[in-house]
Amino acid sequence: MTGRERVLAVLSGRQPDHRPFMPITMMFAADVLGVKYLQCIRDHKTMADAQIKTAEMFGLDHVSAIAPTSEAVDLGARFQWFDDQPPGIIEQEALLTDKADLARLPSPGSVLGASMEERVRGVEWLRQRVESELIVEGWVEGPCSDAADLRGMNRLMVDFSDDPAFVEQLFNYSVELAVGFAAAQILAGADIIGIGDPPASLVGPRMYKSQVWPWQKKLVDAIHARGAKVRLHICGNTRRILASMGELGCDLVDIDSPVPFEQARAQMGPLQALIGNLDPVRDVCNSSPESIRQSLEALQQKAGERWVVGAGCEIVRNTPHENMRAMMLFAQSHTAEIVAA
Repeated sequence: MTGRERVLAVLSGRQPDHRPFMPITMMFAADVLGVKYLQCIRDHKTMADAQIKTAEMFGLDHVSAIAPTSEAVDLGARFQWFDDQPPGIIEQEALLTDKADLARLPSPGSVLGASMEERVRGVEWLRQRVESELIVEGWVEGPCSDAADLRGMNRLMVDFSDDPAFVEQLFNYSVELAVGFAAAQILAGADIIGIGDPPASLVGPRMYKSQVWPWQKKLVDAIHARGAKVRLHICGNTRRILASMGELGCDLVDIDSPVPFEQARAQMGPLQALIGNLDPVRDVCNSSPESIRQSLEALQQKAGERWVVGAGCEIVRNTPHENMRAMMLFAQSHTAEIVAA
């Protein structure tokens, strides 16, 4: 099987030849190529080179055009930029410090600026380079993540209680923007669209189900309607919202390390494909190949059949290459009978 066939088999409930391996690599990939991370963000060919070299060195079954904040950048949000790490929002100068400015933003359907265009071109370039050998993954910000980039995290968390009507308007805008961005990446060749929505882990279960879940669901359904698979990535402790996450209908759900994997499997059921959830620092970077093998053996017992090998979040830079190869070797030497739908 090719890597693409392997991943699609697990997502559709068919038998792969072995476990897929799909870790998130961003700064790690830049280091593998020997370039500054900012180069990967701003130049799609550099990003593609880093992803492809990482996939070749470590047996990844996918390449990804994941990069932070493209949507907010193209809307004019202020960020602090660094040569070799992700940008950080300047919260005191957030684009929507004044809520009235939401009405002044351009129509979400008309936004595809330089940053988003680089990502679309990155997907297109990856598709041309890997052809049908690997999964090509696009990426969009989820409603909470994009809203936090535009409004500021602290303001957004207060808005949930103080002005839910504004949150609804902001989420509607963010989801329409994400749908258009996802559609462009799908047309460029993306097999799967990742939805990154880390701030959703900070919202309580009732608020998540009533104010966040409907917008995530709208985004998931729109991506499916355009013919791509969906990967949901919510960092942090999602224990209290696992069941609701499982009701979104995503094809693949990341489980971060604070969440007991057996709890995720129990609440989402045997048919949901899951990925994770080794701690990227403790269990991968600061570990050893043998410890990683043992951790994955234990995790496999909890994860069930529809499980993709990966860490709970991004593989951190300075992770020893032998540790990444240990994950690769585990994936390539293990499989399981797939539970039919």
